[in-house]
Amino acid sequence: MTKKRSMSENNRLPGEKIAMIEEYLPGKNTFEDGNLIRSTSVGTVELNKAEQVVSIQNKKPIAVPNVGDVIIGTVEATLGPMIAVSMNYINGVRTELNVECICVVRHLRKKYVALVKDIVKLKIISHVNGTIHATIDEHDLGVLFTKCRKCFGRVVKIRDAVKCSECGWIDDRKLSSDFEKADFLNFDEYK
Repeated sequence: MTKKRSMSENNRLPGEKIAMIEEYLPGKNTFEDGNLIRSTSVGTVELNKAEQVVSIQNKKPIAVPNVGDVIIGTVEATLGPMIAVSMNYINGVRTELNVECICVVRHLRKKYVALVKDIVKLKIISHVNGTIHATIDEHDLGVLFTKCRKCFGRVVKIRDAVKCSECGWIDDRKLSSDFEKADFLNFDEYK
């Protein structure tokens, strides 16, 4: 008894089997899993019989940042020596894909480089094992917007730290040279 597919035979979801490794080589939007070739994205199977390559053709391309791209995102987690950031903008263009990257911060001499829900500016440095890696080291990279971690009040920049205008708490962060000047909230108006 064969399993009936809900989509046409040429459409695949991420992780679905496309072919055997003995039949084809993995192409665009595919990966090798033991002796199988599986899909990494939603799309239609494309067989190149001349080159023996199988690929997945996307209906809508996924906006994954390239090495060197500047992203603006929200810190979703602080994991000791690194932070996880959900990308909101890639090179100033809004993205709705909820793609995340990680940024190693252990080498920075700051107690709190960024906190959860801070808006940060990062640069993509690599793609390793399906993970996007970013840096916060350059002068123009860092926190663009934050609030006081004690009372959630508005903060102002004092040298390389922030001071709460309501409770007076001073906190050390890796601030961007664009802190308080960034127009990241207005990017959509320019598109």
